[in-house]
Amino acid sequence: MSLLDAPTYPSATPNTSPESSAVADSTTNDNAATNGQLPDLVCFAHLHWDFVWQRPQHLLSRFAKHTRVFYVEEPCTHWGDKSMQPWLEIKDREEGRLKIVVVHLPEGLAEEAADQTQADILNEYFEKENIKDFIAWYYSPMFLAKSRQFKPALTIYDCMDELASFKGAHPELRSREQELFKKAQLVFTGGQSLYEAKTKQHHSAHAFPSSIDKAHFGQARDPQMKDPADQASIPHPRVGFFGVVDERLDIELVRQLATARPDWQFVIIGPVVKIDPATLPQGANIHYLGGKDYKELPSYLKGWDVATLLFADNESTKFISPTKTPEYLAAGRPVVSTPIRDVVRPYGELGLVHIAADAQSFEQGIEKALQDEADPNWLPGVDEYLSTISWDQTWQNMVDLMQAELKKAKA
Repeated sequence: MSLLDAPTYPSATPNTSPESSAVADSTTNDNAATNGQLPDLVCFAHLHWDFVWQRPQHLLSRFAKHTRVFYVEEPCTHWGDKSMQPWLEIKDREEGRLKIVVVHLPEGLAEEAADQTQADILNEYFEKENIKDFIAWYYSPMFLAKSRQFKPALTIYDCMDELASFKGAHPELRSREQELFKKAQLVFTGGQSLYEAKTKQHHSAHAFPSSIDKAHFGQARDPQMKDPADQASIPHPRVGFFGVVDERLDIELVRQLATARPDWQFVIIGPVVKIDPATLPQGANIHYLGGKDYKELPSYLKGWDVATLLFADNESTKFISPTKTPEYLAAGRPVVSTPIRDVVRPYGELGLVHIAADAQSFEQGIEKALQDEADPNWLPGVDEYLSTISWDQTWQNMVDLMQAELKKAKA
């Protein structure tokens, strides 16, 4: 029996969580369709499509309006089952225009064997679906081990994080990235700091920082929007954070702030990943509300007095460009952040976000932020900057570069 004929699990209900944004801007640009037909796009991603709605989802949902998109995820290993035969699961998203591709593997396969098994299954699937001359779009260089056999028309490395600096990073990640640099015609980066690092390693690197779906998060400015039930009873002032709670969150800063200001309520929304929940600070004024669907985020933001970026100063945060920065601002929330480079530039320099490096200055930053809405110039300044960015613009600019490369290859 072909691996492609193996039984599949029911498709999961799409779920996104707090580091998310809206599914798509309502004004998606159609220039890509009129300026030239795009080939199929195959994305190799370490991030699950249904986990958080962020950069990959914003961009690829737009590509799915113009071409077939195949989103290849990390394999699903069935721990405790060493006898099962590998098989392939396909899940439809974006009204069937995007397919999530997941290889299921038994426990016990060595890494090299697991990579080869995935390569064989993907070969068969690509042949079945007639996927040829496609665009290969990588979020993780580790996928080279199961995709070297393909000959794409164009290879893109969309580098949204410095993955080698993350907790539990594969020891070969840096060497695989160098291999991917040699294969890729274009390198996109998720922020200015990453661009400055990668442009030294690739001849055609382009900065595409985190962008915004203003209409979605702008709903938080609606005075009629109601406070969610699990937040409604929390007193004010509320100091909020949404995002994945992992090694990037400065939990000691949270602890110090909550202790210093028992009159402030700290609301934290997001799943806990890669850290022990028992290490998170506890207190009567710290409220962990768990993960929320992206549709709910504006209603939570509406009820905050100040939004924060409580990131630690470590290797995993050196190159991040938090999507939540413009999302907070689009919601009309004053923002305080630790000195993340891609927040300091441009948001701190423009006076749109308060920057604070330690607990004492962060406390002072929150006190100042609580006064921002009383400044008649603050929100107009926010909106003036936000008018210059959108996911639609980011996507179209990427497409223009890609089409130029495809034309060059045909010349």
